[in-house]
Amino acid sequence: MTHLIALIDGSGYSQSVRDLTCWVAKRTEASVELMHVLGRRGVGSEPADLSGNLKLGARSALLQELADLDEQKAKLELKRGRLLLEEAKSGLEEAGLSSVTSKLRHGDLIDAIGEFEGDADLIIIGKRGEAADFAKLHLGSNLERVVRSATKPVLVASRAFKPISKFLIAFDGGESAMKAVRHIAGGKLFTGLPCVLLCVGKPTDSLQEKLDDTAALLRKAGYEVEAGFEAGEPEDVIKNRIESDNIDLLVMGAYGHSRIRNLIIGSTTTEMVRSCQVPVMMFR
Repeated sequence: MTHLIALIDGSGYSQSVRDLTCWVAKRTEASVELMHVLGRRGVGSEPADLSGNLKLGARSALLQELADLDEQKAKLELKRGRLLLEEAKSGLEEAGLSSVTSKLRHGDLIDAIGEFEGDADLIIIGKRGEAADFAKLHLGSNLERVVRSATKPVLVASRAFKPISKFLIAFDGGESAMKAVRHIAGGKLFTGLPCVLLCVGKPTDSLQEKLDDTAALLRKAGYEVEAGFEAGEPEDVIKNRIESDNIDLLVMGAYGHSRIRNLIIGSTTTEMVRSCQVPVMMFR
């Protein structure tokens, strides 16, 4: 891992994103690129026509005032974005990182990630953005879009960061889970940390063999691994193990089905990210 992209906004998760980015960068010696994206509505737009049946003179004056306010708002959003990036960059440098850059982009977040993720090994984002409803535990509106569109792993920051001392891999034998395992075995991010390799459901001969082979691969890479099966619903079992085993980070595959299917039967990915109080690293 040599380069990280950390997505910064003004939400309550920004500090956690910064702290998690610092932890990853120090363990992997990766460079960091901080990115803040001004959405299309935040960089100026045609003002709404609120003039109704006003007379011509009054109508023109109101439209001009609305245009001036819109321009002023766009300038303030731009200034605020720069300040957010400057503050985050200073914080990382004060924490000891030497290779930190920042980028302010206009337009759609997904387009910006698509443009720059080619050089990155990991994307870090907060669980919820500025507009999320904390009372209802809604996820940030961009989170699923980022995870579904990104070609690189995505690390989702929880509300408050704490140092990672133990991690859990939610294993189902699928390609995304194996991709996560290969990434961990071949990298430095989790070196020295104990691992729980958990498969939820009824064991089969095929799945048991995959679990054993995966545990052997991780042990060969130097990891202390506790591997096993546990019956129950994945969301409940994983959440309970995270709490009972003092897990600090969850690794899992993400969004294995279409959005339409998820609308009908729900998504394990969404539910896990929503309910977990620890960072979640996702692979597709």
